[in-house]
Amino acid sequence: MDIKLLNIGFGNTVIANRVVAIVSPGSAPMKRLKEDAKQTSKLVDATMGRRTRAIIITDSGHVILSGIQAETIALRLAHDPGSKDGAGKGSAKREGSGD
Repeated sequence: MDIKLLNIGFGNTVIANRVVAIVSPGSAPMKRLKEDAKQTSKLVDATMGRRTRAIIITDSGHVILSGIQAETIALRLAHDPGSKDGAGKGSAKREGSGD
């Protein structure tokens, strides 16, 4: 089994195969999800003291808070430089373009 790590910002990583969803934190259901995870001790705060910009949901039910945009994390997941199909070519250029 090949384990791939996904950089979620500020030196923090998660196992890419365990990620179920990457969502924006602004909506009321996401705020409730965050509070529920906190009460059940399944919340992991990886924001390093910064504002939460993405919520990552794993297959184990853990909720991970990240300080970088959900779109950026999704691009990193989709354009894994270690992939065999070459999808990672040029991904760093697109992420740094300021879109």
